[in-house]
Amino acid sequence: MKIAIIGAGSIIFCKTLILDLMATPGLEPIEFALMAPSTRRTPQVEAFVQRVIAANGLPHSVYVTTDRRDALRGADYVIATFQIGGLEAWERDYAIPLKYGVDQCIGDTLGPGGIFRALRTIPVAIEMARDMEVLCPKALLLNYVNPMAMVCWALGKTRVPFVGLCHGVQTTLDLIAGYVGVPKEEIDYLCAGINHMAWFLKLEHRGRDLYPTLRARFEQPEYYANEKVRGETLRHFGYIMTESSGHLAEYLPYFRKNKKALDLYCDEPAFGGESGAALKWSKAVAARYEGRDLLVGEPSILPPRSIEYCSYIIEALETGRVSRLNGNVINGGMITNLPPDCCAEGPLFVDGAGLHKTVVGDLPPQCAALNLTNINVQRLAVLAALEGDPEAVVHACALDPLTAAVLTLKEIREMAAEMLEAERVWLPQFEGKAIRPTPTIVIPPNVQRAPVPVDPALAIMARMSELGKGA
Repeated sequence: MKIAIIGAGSIIFCKTLILDLMATPGLEPIEFALMAPSTRRTPQVEAFVQRVIAANGLPHSVYVTTDRRDALRGADYVIATFQIGGLEAWERDYAIPLKYGVDQCIGDTLGPGGIFRALRTIPVAIEMARDMEVLCPKALLLNYVNPMAMVCWALGKTRVPFVGLCHGVQTTLDLIAGYVGVPKEEIDYLCAGINHMAWFLKLEHRGRDLYPTLRARFEQPEYYANEKVRGETLRHFGYIMTESSGHLAEYLPYFRKNKKALDLYCDEPAFGGESGAALKWSKAVAARYEGRDLLVGEPSILPPRSIEYCSYIIEALETGRVSRLNGNVINGGMITNLPPDCCAEGPLFVDGAGLHKTVVGDLPPQCAALNLTNINVQRLAVLAALEGDPEAVVHACALDPLTAAVLTLKEIREMAAEMLEAERVWLPQFEGKAIRPTPTIVIPPNVQRAPVPVDPALAIMARMSELGKGA
C-alpha cells in the first residue's frame, strides 16, 4: 500500500507514526511518500526510515517529494500533520492577543490563536481534499492537524472520508488510572464531546464506579496541585474531561482572565498554564537543533507501538482486526444534544468494513453547554476561513470564552484587525478585504439624550410603582 504523509517535516511525530506502521503485522509492504513544501527536514526522516528498514529486513520503501499531488497520487491512506506558517505565524497568534490582555498557554485550538490557525489551515486542507478526490478518491484521510475540530468541520464539506485523531483520551486515561490505582487496560470507559473537551461519562472497573475515588483524589492537595483546572471543572461540572489543564484553561472563561486567576490556577509545571508555554518550548527546541539531524542517533530497532490511533485504524481496515478508539467526525446524531453538522469526538469502531460511529445520546446538559460555547466559535471560524469573511473573524473572536472575559467588543475588533494584517501572507482568502474599524464615540458631559420611545406596558408599570409609593 501507499501511505502519503503531508507535513512530513514534523520530524518526531512523523517518525512515531512511521515506526508504528512498520511495527504493525499484516501491512507489508508500505511505500511511504514524505511530502513537505521544502526538503529542509524530510531527508532526515527518509534516511532514518531507510536505516530502520535495512536493520530489520523490512520490505517497505520511502521517498521524499515537495509535490503534494505526487505524494497523493494512488495513495491508500493520507496522514496530515502540517502546520501553516510555522513558528513565525504562531508567534503572532500569541504575541498580538497578549498585547491586548488575552493570555494563551498553547493557542492552537481555540482563542485568537486557534481561530487564526484555522484561517491559515482550512484553505490548505480543502485544497488537499480536492486533490484527493481526483488522485486517490478511495483513500482515508487521517488528520492530526490542529485546530482539530475546525479543520475536520471544514473537511466534512468535501467528499473525502476522514477521521481526526488526537491522544487526549489516551493520556487522560493514564492520569485517571494513576489517580484511582487501576491499570488503564482494565478501565471500562465512555468518553464523548468535542476535541480537547470530551467528557468521561463512564469510568468503571469490573462494574465498580471509579468516579467516587477520582473525586476524592482531587480533594487531596497533592493530587489537585497537578491538575488544578481539570480538577476545578470536575468539582463544579461533575465530569473529568480530556486535555491538560494548560489547554483547558484557554477554552473556558474562568482561569486566565486576570492575574488573580492565572496565579491561582495556572502555575503548574509542564504546560500547566505558563503564558506561551508551547511556543516557547518549540522555539527552544528549534534553536537547539538548528542545522542538526534530530534522528541521527535514534536506534534502528522497532519499538513497541505508541498510543497513537493511526496504525490501529489502518490495521483494522486492512486485516479486519477490530479496533476501538475515540475519533473526530461530523456529529450527525452521534451526540444528540450537539449540532448535527459540528465536529464531535466520540467512540468509533473500525473493522474491515470501515469506520463505524456509535450513538452516545445526550451529554449531561452542563457538559453539552460548555461544548457549545466552543462550537459557536468553531462554526464562525470555519465560515470565515471558507468564505474569507472578515466580519466572521470578529464574530468568532467575540464569542471566544476567554477573549470575551477579558476584552470589550471594540478591543476584540481591534485585536482581530491587527492579527489579520500581521498574518496576511498566509491568508489569501482575505486579499483585498479588511476588518471594518469602529470609531470611538465621545459623549460630551452635558449631552442631551435623544428621546426614547416608551413601551406602553413599561409606562403602566412605572405609573403603578409611583402610585404604590404614594400609598
